[in-house]
Amino acid sequence: MTQSMNPFEPPAGGLSLYIHVPFCERKCPYCAFESKVPSVGERDLWLEMLSKELEWWEKRIGKPSLSTCYIGGGTPTVITGPQWVRLAEIIDSHFMFESDAEVTVEANPNSLKADHLLFWRDWRVSRVSIGVQSFDDAELIQLGRLHSAAQAYEAISASLASGFSVNSDLMFGLPGQTFRNWSRTLSQAVKSGIDHISLYQLTLEPGTLWESMPEQDLSDGYLPYRWAQWYMPRKGYNQYEIANFAKEGHESRHNINYWEEGEYLGVGPGASGFLKGWRYKNISGITEYSRSLDRGGSAIASGERLFGEKRVSEAAVLALRMSKGIDREDFSNKYGALEEKKIIEKLSRFPEDLYDISEKRISLSSKGMRVANRIWSELV
Repeated sequence: MTQSMNPFEPPAGGLSLYIHVPFCERKCPYCAFESKVPSVGERDLWLEMLSKELEWWEKRIGKPSLSTCYIGGGTPTVITGPQWVRLAEIIDSHFMFESDAEVTVEANPNSLKADHLLFWRDWRVSRVSIGVQSFDDAELIQLGRLHSAAQAYEAISASLASGFSVNSDLMFGLPGQTFRNWSRTLSQAVKSGIDHISLYQLTLEPGTLWESMPEQDLSDGYLPYRWAQWYMPRKGYNQYEIANFAKEGHESRHNINYWEEGEYLGVGPGASGFLKGWRYKNISGITEYSRSLDRGGSAIASGERLFGEKRVSEAAVLALRMSKGIDREDFSNKYGALEEKKIIEKLSRFPEDLYDISEKRISLSSKGMRVANRIWSELV
């Protein structure tokens, strides 16, 4: 399969767009994402620079049609009503949208307002992803969250009542977290009526306040994850990806595009993008980001072309994140039958109950997903 090597050509089909909002009301101790508490004027400066960045991109790839758009952070709900109007104007001036485009916005329960929901509904947002993390108030305090379990319920209820598909992020493996607390959080998430649930195990990332916490202080994540794999499908949520469970028809199309090596444009400080086999990362920090764009330059800090075995192994790992796994015919057509054979040979070093190989697909079993990091380390 051939494709252009020039990342600055207009995309052939629908493109995905990620917009990074680099602001939060308070930095959580476990968070490694690009975010800060905004000083006076920084949110308006970010909007001005975002417009400049998209002007730079439009000169190179035109005004493409979007199949998905994801506005994340940080915390997009720290953006005020008038700033949201301006953000929508900027996006609409540089892109077209497919008729069934999926548009997602991240929100925190404490900063999500009725005005947000009203504007999003009148604009083009179809999906809201709420950072709940836990339905246990003690755990929320431990995590440094600014909301209570009751506020999380209110945010979910208001979003559902406004007609949005709703996702909630939940976290397990917390210090001192009991199995009872975790199972209660899952059951309360189900009772809230949301369409999609994303589960994340706490990890101690460099650059976070918790990076020096002893690993032994964390609770074991194996049992909570295994329980979720058993419990969620029985409540109507299919595990379509290693960390994601959804009701039928509510899978995140934007994230699926990542896992299927689709093209996506990432804009904003610290954002990443992937165009025609070329991966890039933007400048971090609102000051440095703004300075570069003000000088007429781009926001890109670094980039790399993915070739050979690196591209193949990354494609395999991304596909194996999803329950449907690798389409053997597509993979072989794109990378060659020999590369497909290598993937199968590497998987065969593991016990057979960790993976499934059929005539059409290669995928991890539920048990394999529980030890996926071990498998991926062999593949790369």
